[in-house]
Amino acid sequence: MTDLSWVSETQEMADRIRVRGFDYVMRNNGGYLSQICSSAELFALMYGRVMKLGKSEAPMVPKPFTGVPSHSNTEFFNGGAYNGPVGSEYDRFLFSPAHYALVLYVALIEAGRMAAEGLEAFNTDGSTVELIGAEHSPGIETTTGSLAQALSQAGGIALARRIRKEKGRVWIMMSDGEFQEGQTWEAVQALVHYKLDNVGVYVDVNQQQCDGAMQDVMQIGDLAGKLNAFGARAFDVDGHDLEALNAPAELEPDGRPLFVLANTDPARGVPRLMNNAPVLHYLRFKSEEEKQAYQQDYQQMAEGVEL
Repeated sequence: MTDLSWVSETQEMADRIRVRGFDYVMRNNGGYLSQICSSAELFALMYGRVMKLGKSEAPMVPKPFTGVPSHSNTEFFNGGAYNGPVGSEYDRFLFSPAHYALVLYVALIEAGRMAAEGLEAFNTDGSTVELIGAEHSPGIETTTGSLAQALSQAGGIALARRIRKEKGRVWIMMSDGEFQEGQTWEAVQALVHYKLDNVGVYVDVNQQQCDGAMQDVMQIGDLAGKLNAFGARAFDVDGHDLEALNAPAELEPDGRPLFVLANTDPARGVPRLMNNAPVLHYLRFKSEEEKQAYQQDYQQMAEGVEL
């Protein structure tokens, strides 16, 4: 009999991620709420089950920004340390859509890798807990620049790991809007060409981007079909069904890079968000009445969830 106790535990983590992220949005008059709604299960699964990470090597309360990397800057701090040591047996995590940073920080808190008080420095001057994450931000190993660069970086790391005969995999979190970028498809071709089956990609397919609905800005069509046609191994799954999200990660590598396309609801738990359609990218309260309405939604969501 299969033990599925991990499902309820991971769902509880996802619920806490959604509530803690929503709480921050309420206390700071807005934020990237749709990304919190859509990707909570994805982050909970990656940090709670899929990724094989060592113990965090970073301070529970993130350090202030000490400057960019250089030979003369001995105080530089890399946020990847929150994901543990870079050892042969451990997985590596690359975070691609930097505007999802709040969800990542909250996931680190719920995974016991960062202190809750560290979030109080979010988006403040001199903090590494940035609104748009960079290589010094908690949980972020490399700055991914413009969207779509992380997949290329992951390919290079994965190829090096194979040459070194390292056992760990390279996991990437992406958003569906990144598949409007040509660099993504060049990276997919390279991953397939070099048979980098030590690469696993989780994609938040919430059909939204900064300018509105994906289908209105630039359609990407049958994403799974395209990836499979390129020679990748892609699966379309319900992004809020933890067993479905997890199943592809349990498969034995077969020479193809893995893509798990998590089809998600950008207003999961907060249906009121759809009142802002087609632009759901960032929520900024337009009136006190609107904020109070969202506050009621938050209280309903938070009922029974212990942070």
